[in-house]
Amino acid sequence: MGNKKSVLVMRDTGMNNNETLEEKLTTDWNVEIMSIKDDANIFDKVVKNMDAVVGGAIPNGIPKKSKLVLYQVPFTGYDWITPAELPMGAVLCNTHEHETTIAEHLLTAMLEWQTGLMRDTHPVMRKKSFYGRDINKGPHHREMRGTTVGIIGYGHIGREVARRCKAFDMTVMALSRKVRQEPGIIDWYGTVKDLDELLTKSDFVINCAPGGQETRNMINKHCFSIMKPDSIIANVGRGEVIQEEALYEALSTRRIRGGIIDVWYNYPSKVNSNPWPSKFPFHKLDNVIMSPHNSAWTQAMSHRRWDFVAANLDRLAKGAELKNICFNGERVD
Repeated sequence: MGNKKSVLVMRDTGMNNNETLEEKLTTDWNVEIMSIKDDANIFDKVVKNMDAVVGGAIPNGIPKKSKLVLYQVPFTGYDWITPAELPMGAVLCNTHEHETTIAEHLLTAMLEWQTGLMRDTHPVMRKKSFYGRDINKGPHHREMRGTTVGIIGYGHIGREVARRCKAFDMTVMALSRKVRQEPGIIDWYGTVKDLDELLTKSDFVINCAPGGQETRNMINKHCFSIMKPDSIIANVGRGEVIQEEALYEALSTRRIRGGIIDVWYNYPSKVNSNPWPSKFPFHKLDNVIMSPHNSAWTQAMSHRRWDFVAANLDRLAKGAELKNICFNGERVD
């Protein structure tokens, strides 16, 4: 085999099109595809002899004395593994390519909140024709132009949302741990200490922040109490960033105008394959646009991710610098 490297692609770990990887590679690899539902002992033996693994969590973790040098996650989140669980000498990389798709999803929902096209105008005309409405009669709808969007967590997704909002002549506020220079896109930039200012000035509050101890319940009852009464909250980051009870209370009492929620608190499991996404009945509210954490899920996005994964494997084979390195392994076997 010479220096030919081997990679294991794990099926059933959050992405489809696993079989397309081999045709996207430009370097020579032994590609093996297994399911995480396969025999755990066989799975461990295969993983131990791989140069690279592509997928999510390995059922029994990474075997001791493995030859692994690249753990390539074909999506973004990796909160199920730490540097202490990755062998020294290996790196973990993740994959983006979902940011434009999520941004389109958000802008679609934001436009709907302003125009009411599908929730009001279209249904009324289908049932009642003009019904006292035409070019200069009937209830006014809103515009995107002149409104302010506040983006919490200004990373890949936040930047694509900001670019699209600027195209609608909106004022864009952004917040992250460190202030970045984004001339022509961001009108105001703050850090976590400036959260209250962003909340009080925004017509749309978009959470793109990741989960974790630092961000858990960052948006809470106090935050909703200072937001504009006609503001909209959106969450495409992680459910836990917005306090569950506070979110439901703000929407059910109409403390704010509405919500756009894609990420949740309960997810399908072996115990319950189709739970409601919260212990609170969000599904009974008429002022929330709900989606099942699928705002990024397009065929084109999936192909972009596998293009990136293949390119990173090619970089490894050529000895080139890897992209999207999240951390280096620290485990001493």
